[in-house]
Formats: sequence, structure tokens, C-alpha cells
Amino acid sequence: MNPSEAPLCLPPRPLAPIPRPLPDGTVDTHFHVFEQGAPLATPRSYTPEVRTLADWQAYASAANIARGILVQPSVYGFDNSVLLAALAGDPARLRGIVVLHPETDRAEFRRLDALGVRGVRINTRNKGGLPFSAIAALSARIADLGWMLQFQVRPAQLEEIGALLPALACKVVLDHLGFVDLDAADAEAQLSKIQRLLDSPFCYTKLSAPYRLTRAATYAPFGAAARQLLASHPERLLWGSDWPHTELFDQMADDAELIELTHGWLADPGVARQVLVTNAEALFFAGDD
Repeated sequence: MNPSEAPLCLPPRPLAPIPRPLPDGTVDTHFHVFEQGAPLATPRSYTPEVRTLADWQAYASAANIARGILVQPSVYGFDNSVLLAALAGDPARLRGIVVLHPETDRAEFRRLDALGVRGVRINTRNKGGLPFSAIAALSARIADLGWMLQFQVRPAQLEEIGALLPALACKVVLDHLGFVDLDAADAEAQLSKIQRLLDSPFCYTKLSAPYRLTRAATYAPFGAAARQLLASHPERLLWGSDWPHTELFDQMADDAELIELTHGWLADPGVARQVLVTNAEALFFAGDD
């Protein structure tokens, strides 16, 4: 494979001191790990830097993150072995979102549930991700387990998700505010689509990866969007670090800065606890304690 077809991601920056760690009980609902030698899918959208569970645990300790949701990255396709090994390495703290063929038998779903898996990811943005055609079969298989469908999509697909919601027998989570383009002239209209989806009691989205939604300094448009959604739908919002920030090739985000900005966006302590702790515990860890 030509390396130019799958560029190498920048590594995360060395972690700077974090002046204000996150509140006790914080759940990081979106991160990835990558192991040396694990087979990568072809074709793929990027080539990851190796960053292991131990690396995330060091970040989580510095940031005061209590629990995490490990998300299957597109570069591993249907091979969830790296994710499952990580879940086994920290089973009390971690749950997982996998990628499965829609015809996977129900016994395998039950096995994965026992290992800490709590959902399946639909990814139409990256090479190697599951398409919308998998939704119907997957929704039927995960309903009894209480799993969710997690979507990484383009903003143009938000209306399609809205049309699908009434027929789905599971909850839905949108990665990274549905990838709305906060620098676009129609940013407010795109954000309104997110708000309409969040009107459903079955739909959630993540306040995560601001560097994917805006090029502005200190991600000011993302902060404004976050405050708008926090005012209208705090019970439908989750927080995720998006560590180790894949698909960044020119400039790497700073974790300490992102955490400090998060404190600013979640200035109200009650709302901060709801988004950082309560919503995620109810969605991913209900019945586990």
C-alpha cells in the first residue's frame, strides 16, 4: 500500500500539567488505543501512532478521569481484538463500542456484552467503517442487550438519522456533534439539526474533538455551540477526549488546553456533573455496579 494513501497521524503532545483536573467520576466517552503489530485495514483513512491502554491510563490519571469508553477505530475494521484486550486489562473502568458485521450471530453479541461491550459503531466518514445499510440488522440484534448505535457521520446525513430514529429499537449516540462545520455560513442551521435530534429521548451527542469542527483559535465557535446545546439539552450531552486525536497531520491539539476549555464550557457545576458523569454512567454503566 502506498503510504500516501494512509498518512501517519501526529503523536499526541507530551502531557502538560493540568491546572484544574476534571471532576471526580468523569467518564471519557470517546478514546482509542493502538497496539504495535496489530493488523491495519486496507484501504484506510490514516495510519495511527501506537498508543496503548497504559498511555490512556496515564492521561486519565493526570486528568482525573474515572472511567472510559473505548471506541473501535476504522483502521482495525471488524477486528476488535485490540479493543477487547484493553477491556480485559481494565474491566472495572472500561466499556467498549465495537464494529461488527450485521449478520454476526446473537451468541457473539452476548459474549461481547459479558466482556463490557455496549454498542456498535456506524462510520461513514472513514474507509473501513460500517455503512447505513447495516443499521436495521444491527438494531434488531442489540435491542435486548440495551446496546446503542454510535454514529460517525457527515452533517448531510443528520436528517437521515432523524428519519431512522422512530424505527430503531435502541439508543443513538452521535460522535463529535455530528461533525457540523462550525465555520460554515449555515453553521446555525446545522446545529439546529442536532438540537432536533436531541429532542428524542433516545439520542445523545458528544462534546468532543473541537479541532474537527472549527479552525478558529481556542475553538471559540465550538464553545458557543456547546453553550447553546447545554442550555437546551444538557441531559443528552456526553464528553469525550477523542484521545489520542487521530487524523491530525499538521498540528496536534493540546490535552491540557482542551481540559481547561472544557471547564469554561461547563462552568455550571451541576451541568458539568450531568455531562461529565451522570449521563455517561446511565448510558454505559447502568446495572453494572
